[in-house]
Amino acid sequence: MKKITILFAALMVIVSVSASEPKEKETVKPIELTKATFLEKVFDYESNPEAWSYKGDKPAIVDFYADWCGPCRIVSPILTELAAEYGDEIYVYKINVDKERELAGMFGARSIPMFLFIPMDQDPQIGMGALPKKSFREVIDTFLLKKETL
Repeated sequence: MKKITILFAALMVIVSVSASEPKEKETVKPIELTKATFLEKVFDYESNPEAWSYKGDKPAIVDFYADWCGPCRIVSPILTELAAEYGDEIYVYKINVDKERELAGMFGARSIPMFLFIPMDQDPQIGMGALPKKSFREVIDTFLLKKETL
C-alpha cells in the first residue's frame, strides 16, 4: 500500500509540474485576405484613395501570389516560417491575384510574386520576385521592425 501511495504522490507531482509549464505559443500562419478584409485590416482605399493610411496595429507583409505561379510556391513556405518565427511582431497576409483582381490592379501586381512591405510609420514599399529568406529577414528587421543592427 505504501508503494501505491508513493507512486500516486509522484504521479501527482509530475502532473502538477507539467500543468504549470507554459504552453507553446500557437503557431502564427499567413492570413488570406479578400477585398473586404483588406479594406478592414490594411487600407480602405475606397474611403481614402488619396493618402495611404495603414489600419493595422503592427507591421505587415502582403504577398500577392497565384496558385499556378512557380516562384510563388517557392516563397510560400518561407513566409509561413517567417510568420511563425516573428509571431506577434508582424502580420503576413496573402492575396490571390486570380481571386482578387481589383486588389492586384490597385497595386499594379502584374508580375508575381510581389510583396507590399508595410511599416507602422512610413509609406509601404514594394518588393518583387522570389526573395530568399535572408532578404525577407533583413527587410523585416530593418524596415518593418526598425531593429538596431550591429
